Amino acid sequence: MRASTFLLALSISAGLWAEDKADLAIVNKIREEAFQNSQVMDTLFYLTDANGPRVTNSTGFKAAADWAVKRLEQYGLVNVKQEPWGVFGRSWNLTHYEGHMLTPQYSPLIGFPMAWTDGTNGPVRGDAMLAVLATPADLDKYKGQLRGKMVLTMAPRELEMPTTAYAHRLTDEELAQRTLFTVGGGRGGRGGRGSAAPADPVAQRRFRERLIQFLIDEKPAVVVQYNATQDGGTVFGTSFGSYKAGDPVPPATVVIAEEHYNRIARLVEHKIPVQLEFDIRAKVGQQEEQSFNIVAEIPGGRKKDEIVMLGGHFDSWHGGTGATDNATGSSVAMEAMRILKSLNVQMDRTVRLALWSGEEEGLLGSIAYVKNHFADRADMRVKPEYAKLSAYYNDDGGSGKFRGIGAGGSDAAAAIFEEWLKPFHDLGAMVVSGQSQEPNRAPAGTDHTSFDYVGLPGFGFTQDPLEYGTRTHHSNMDVYDRVQAGDVMEAAAIEAAFAYHTAMRPDMMPRTPMPKPQPWAQR
Repeated sequence: MRASTFLLALSISAGLWAEDKADLAIVNKIREEAFQNSQVMDTLFYLTDANGPRVTNSTGFKAAADWAVKRLEQYGLVNVKQEPWGVFGRSWNLTHYEGHMLTPQYSPLIGFPMAWTDGTNGPVRGDAMLAVLATPADLDKYKGQLRGKMVLTMAPRELEMPTTAYAHRLTDEELAQRTLFTVGGGRGGRGGRGSAAPADPVAQRRFRERLIQFLIDEKPAVVVQYNATQDGGTVFGTSFGSYKAGDPVPPATVVIAEEHYNRIARLVEHKIPVQLEFDIRAKVGQQEEQSFNIVAEIPGGRKKDEIVMLGGHFDSWHGGTGATDNATGSSVAMEAMRILKSLNVQMDRTVRLALWSGEEEGLLGSIAYVKNHFADRADMRVKPEYAKLSAYYNDDGGSGKFRGIGAGGSDAAAAIFEEWLKPFHDLGAMVVSGQSQEPNRAPAGTDHTSFDYVGLPGFGFTQDPLEYGTRTHHSNMDVYDRVQAGDVMEAAAIEAAFAYHTAMRPDMMPRTPMPKPQPWAQR
């Protein structure tokens, strides 16, 4: 690098640092409010124990959304509403589950139904049958044999004793690794190892569609599965049917504890008859329905037409109450807004909260919001608000404390974030990670990538994993008790501080170049 170029880069960096020093007086007020008057766990209680789970468009989702709107209005926020974003699909509501092994000995079965599958129309009993359905050849093999049976469709597997702790906080060495700029996507969904279906996504989807139609035609009493991600009585599960109206509805399908599944399979393999009983009351919506995001604002002052956004996804799966995925992110965002409002300070830019629906089905709510408010990547015809968004901050990493933030591959944003994190080093939040050098990647993992995809600054916080990947994510253990109160209190303080500094920064946050149009079908 020539000396003149180096001096120019150094002067730009020095200018950024001088401009973006954290306002310590405000940070101290934020910390005091966050730690002395916290309401984040109370918010979490109402989103989980009182109204969870929150499958998109379910009664629990709508009840929680109504409660959130009232609470945000009580905080004094304005423009609080449930903003429709378009057609979601059909609803699914679970109101009752029972599972029992009746013979050769009685045992209750830990588990729950898979979303968008049918109910049993009352208690049903049937003989357990092990019929591994992993390939097209398996469908031919078992054709005409499943009617009225309790069909175990996955091969049992030998369980290994865990030798490491389920919960984990990032070490200094692991945090140091996060500072490296790496190519890669966002957080993805949990995948099971129990299925031998084709690994290619298109082939896997086609096989799944064929399997569902096969089961509909064969009419088993109940389909019984497990998820091989974890054991020890923790049950992971999401959906087996489709949320899209008009798609076939699979017969009643349950996911049960792997230990219970293995016991039944072993008995069947030893030719000892096993009778199971299930009572599942689940209702699949009959038509397409609109869905909505929850939005609310703190109006800005001299730059009120410019926007800073923060949020997380509001919907959840139904095995638990959606506590760490993602009532934590929603509660932290709501608490950050409450803290900012309590400061009684006029911020330059408007701060807008957004709590998304349909994230679990593919970031549907945030993608639609970005299309409606900013731009559609298919044509990149920008809307007026496109030029007005400074940044969006997302929280969707479970209960773990914030250890830093991802800069999305932006050196300029990284320099700013390093300054804003300094007042929180004592809390362990000190790392600015690269996350990805791939600009404008297709939305994946979680909601800030919906903004990235059209060239808008979307950022996600780095968090301690705790038990997220080992116990709570999409499981029956995703409940209030697994949330660490101190961690979410700290997260709310940091998120509020980032929103405040973004709202008061003289300039908008730096952006990547606007991407070229790209039809969604070619993502």
